[in-house]
Amino acid sequence: MQEPPTSIIQPSPTHGPRFVRGDNGAPPEPPKPPKPKLKKLRLALVVFGLSILALISTVFGMLMAVASDLPTLDNQAEYRAAENSVLYPHGPECQKLDPAECPQIAKLTGNLNRILVNEGEVSPNLKNAVIAIEDRRFYSHEGVDYTGIARALWQDVLRRKAAQGGSTITQQFVKNALSAQSDRSVFQKLREAALAYHLERKWSKEKILTQYLNTVYFGNGAYGVEAAARTYFGDGDEPDERASTADQAGVTVQPPPAPEAEQQDPDVRESRILSPAEAALLAGMISSPSMYDPLEHPTAARQRRDLVLSRMLDQKLITPAEYRDALRQSVPDEDQVDPPDVDSDQPYFTSWVTGQLLDHYQPAQVFSGGLQIKTTVDPELQAAAEQAIAGRLAGIGPSASLVAIDNDTGQVRAMVGGPDFNARPFNLATNGHRQPGSAIKPFILARALADGVDPNSSWASQPKVFPVPGSPGEKFSVSNYEDSYLGTASLWSATAASDNSVFAELGLKAGTKRIARLARRMGIRTKLSTNPAMTLGGLEQGVTPLEMAYAYSTIANEGERVVSPLAPDGVSPIGFAEVKGRGFDDTNKPRRVRVFSPEVGELAKEMLHLVVTSGTGKAAQVGDEYIWGKTGTTENYGDAWFVGGNDEMTVAVWVGYADKVQPMESEHAGGPVAGGTFPAEIFHDFMSAWIEMRDARRAARGDDEDTTTEGTVAPSAPTIDPNAVPDAERPTEPAPRNQGDQGNGQDQPEATPAPDAPGETPAPEAPTPVEPAPAPTQPPTGGGGTGG
Repeated sequence: MQEPPTSIIQPSPTHGPRFVRGDNGAPPEPPKPPKPKLKKLRLALVVFGLSILALISTVFGMLMAVASDLPTLDNQAEYRAAENSVLYPHGPECQKLDPAECPQIAKLTGNLNRILVNEGEVSPNLKNAVIAIEDRRFYSHEGVDYTGIARALWQDVLRRKAAQGGSTITQQFVKNALSAQSDRSVFQKLREAALAYHLERKWSKEKILTQYLNTVYFGNGAYGVEAAARTYFGDGDEPDERASTADQAGVTVQPPPAPEAEQQDPDVRESRILSPAEAALLAGMISSPSMYDPLEHPTAARQRRDLVLSRMLDQKLITPAEYRDALRQSVPDEDQVDPPDVDSDQPYFTSWVTGQLLDHYQPAQVFSGGLQIKTTVDPELQAAAEQAIAGRLAGIGPSASLVAIDNDTGQVRAMVGGPDFNARPFNLATNGHRQPGSAIKPFILARALADGVDPNSSWASQPKVFPVPGSPGEKFSVSNYEDSYLGTASLWSATAASDNSVFAELGLKAGTKRIARLARRMGIRTKLSTNPAMTLGGLEQGVTPLEMAYAYSTIANEGERVVSPLAPDGVSPIGFAEVKGRGFDDTNKPRRVRVFSPEVGELAKEMLHLVVTSGTGKAAQVGDEYIWGKTGTTENYGDAWFVGGNDEMTVAVWVGYADKVQPMESEHAGGPVAGGTFPAEIFHDFMSAWIEMRDARRAARGDDEDTTTEGTVAPSAPTIDPNAVPDAERPTEPAPRNQGDQGNGQDQPEATPAPDAPGETPAPEAPTPVEPAPAPTQPPTGGGGTGG
């Protein structure tokens, strides 16, 4: 009889497993030893715990060690320790930034434009606004945002670089008040946090907040809250006008204070009487004075101000009635903003480059850090630009702006922002957004050529009516000036004569959104309107001479845009080449980004050269020099442009009335001011001076090399813009929104005098391009000018 199988007793769930001896009587196997991974995990946990203890010990020791640094944080101590930064020009004599050989063009003297205020001299509206947007827990925390520090630590590990943000007002004040720091590492942040921790135990909240506001930069040269209140909302008094009086903080505007100086009445403090709307504007600018500058970005400034007001309402710092009233207030415009005087030989350029420096460095570093900054301005070229404008417009009435950019480096060599900085500090070169008229047509031309449009193709030059996309029943009517048409014209002739009817059709076929995207890649930073009127320069915001010169330099470089890592946004032209001192040794190393093919760029220059030799821009020609460019004239002669250059320099010239769009119908020898008159003539005079200067410099060097980039770093090899044409349709960069504006030239596009007809000029000897640009042949002749 077969023996029944031995039964296996199951382990009890309450008593744990039971081991049953088998038939062979062998004992159970012993438990397996722990796996190596478990040992490593335990070791890691132990090391992590010890690291945390070490960090806590380090932080505690730092808290004790930094207590002695607290006296240096006081505004008066920081004020006395400040050292001016110096701007030097471009040129071979300034390669080593030796003050004995290199003449300075400006001193950044922030203290001369700063008045320190006491706790009782700041409007409660401003205090509330700053707390609402910067640090709503200001009155409850102990000076340190531990969550923010942890986030900064994590970001420092992830990005392997110092992270910004997440600081309390106390920490921000410590950062601003310390001497210029070149290293914003996590260890520096820990030191600042330790100082903030101690500061909260020594100073009152009101003193911390007030002294913080004394160290904030508010843009347009306003360093400190009192300077900001006077700049944006005051009566225009400069702080140095009060040099004979001392403020109640014990610091005069220009130290040392006179012992017998009479103390200033605190009632004159304009920061004490700020309204909720004014306070919200200033508070909103703290995080980015350039981005929320009411002059350069009024829409963004207003939106930011309204956000601050909304936060104030949510935190019950203002009443609903005050909120509604503040929303109705306008932001200050160019006629109301009165920046402090600039200690510079080139104040417009200096004010612009100072803004760029402040986008890259801390205000204390820029104004008080004793930096040596090599700028890009050429004093001889700057003088030539000013003389070219004065020689044509002295006593006439309109103003002018000029920007000259070195094609090789993308650096600004000359900038004229207006006739008199002290009388009108508004910089037309950088902030003057005006309608470009036909100066927008090269962007359409580049887009069309990149799409493979044949420059010899025939186009009907005649009155035209187009449907408006997305607006059923609405029509876009185009006509040429004085009904002057070419009949059937090639793209060569239409470009030379600036034919509105041809370019409107060409632009609509290419697509206004695609044109706007290409213009942005070329260097236009303003969002362009994309309705049909943009094909004739009808824009809602307009463009500045600076961005027009920069974008046209992409044509000069045959499709390559020169960019600088030192530029605030990485794509704009730059005004400084080197920054040295206080641990800094930054050098501009430009690189090139391919926007469109070299064949398209070369062909576009050939066609724009015809504008100068036999089209609307003949007044811009300089002897036998190869000059190319485009005129632009807006409706009723309100704005006039010439933008162009040669192989080395690209120049934009704008002429018009600065404070409003006023027709210029008789200012040019009794006739109207079009792009081919004053702008082209100013361009001619400036380029003539530059070419003479260039040739003299070459002769002094004993060779034929160009010297425009002497003392700068040559651009690196070009990279390919992932959005470059012909791949312009990829959705990596959204097109500017259709603003829905009518623009100049909707029904009466451009009032521009007819130029002489292009003569029987043989075609320029153009290179044989490859696809997508077709090979050019002789430009057909035509008659009659049609646009700006």
